[in-house]
Amino acid sequence: MRLGRMLDRLRAMLLLGLLCGLGGFACAAHAGYAAIVVDGSNGQILEQVNADHRDYPASLTKMMTLYLTFQELKSGKLQLDQSMAVSAWAAGKSPTKLGLRAGQTISVQDCVLGMITKSANDAATVMAEGIGGSEDHFAEMMNAQAALLGMSDTHFANASGLPDPNNTSTAHDLVKLAMALYRDFPQYAHFFATQEFVFRGHIVRGHNHLMYRYAGMDGLKTGFTDASGFNLASTAVRDGHRLFAVVLGSRTAGGRDKLMARLLDDGFKGEQTPPILVAEAGGVRPGSRAARILEAISPIQTAEADTVPASERRPGPIRKARHGKSVAVASCGSRGNTACRRAPVHRAHRAATRLAAHHPRTKKQPVVVASRRDTDG
Repeated sequence: MRLGRMLDRLRAMLLLGLLCGLGGFACAAHAGYAAIVVDGSNGQILEQVNADHRDYPASLTKMMTLYLTFQELKSGKLQLDQSMAVSAWAAGKSPTKLGLRAGQTISVQDCVLGMITKSANDAATVMAEGIGGSEDHFAEMMNAQAALLGMSDTHFANASGLPDPNNTSTAHDLVKLAMALYRDFPQYAHFFATQEFVFRGHIVRGHNHLMYRYAGMDGLKTGFTDASGFNLASTAVRDGHRLFAVVLGSRTAGGRDKLMARLLDDGFKGEQTPPILVAEAGGVRPGSRAARILEAISPIQTAEADTVPASERRPGPIRKARHGKSVAVASCGSRGNTACRRAPVHRAHRAATRLAAHHPRTKKQPVVVASRRDTDG
């Protein structure tokens, strides 16, 4: 029991920001990495790493824009075929976008599909202005709804998730929002499974490539900015059992997708995902000092090799999954050797104590403004 408590404390210390500055972890590139998996039937957290650490949600912000849109549809204040006016402010949003022009109109349904598939920033702003009168007022509505949903560590600054230092959330809060979308609006949940739709004679394809190849996945949303890294909120069903999961801060879209698949696989099997896998997806180099410490405290001494190159080609709309090879990480000697098993833990504890003295962190790290447009959504 004492060893278990010590492992929990070590894992919390190391995974709440102590790795900044170690092993080349690029803290300036994005706020951090985090992951959470929740059982959709009872809300039980099956896995979490840095789940309450504030990060940049990027286009996962649009889940709240969609929540408020569905709320208006459910109440009858909006209709799916209703035309919405496109302002110059909405048309001027950075990509990704549908390419709307000021003075045009667009249906509510096309805005919904545009946000879910292409993560269209112009469509999100159209809905914000149509519902709230202005995007600023709509952001106030978003924050009020976040409070009602128990998203206590979230603050929304806009409807799209485009870079703003005041647009922050946590994996824990975002998974609450994902679950609320399916719980409160089951009649609209099918929209999240949309892979493509036809908009004004053109096929608009989605960014959520994992959904094309992961059996049972029927939503939700991707996200990316320079500051956030690659984010993903997902839900999947297997044998009638639904899980929800969020991954924040991955270095690549491929790494993010592979980590999400592993988290869901382990969740369905009732197994724990080694924290080292989440850390590697978030920028901790395999073999680095930080990685060795994480391996020492990991409850499962295995790791999966990352086969996704740092600069990968954008995949097509349907592409077969690439499978990484599993690589066993030996702890030491015989499994029956208790002293051998505990030695890495003691070394990790001493290392973590030293690191804490030199790298004090809180869960709310300084905000870094993105330097590039929201290009993945």
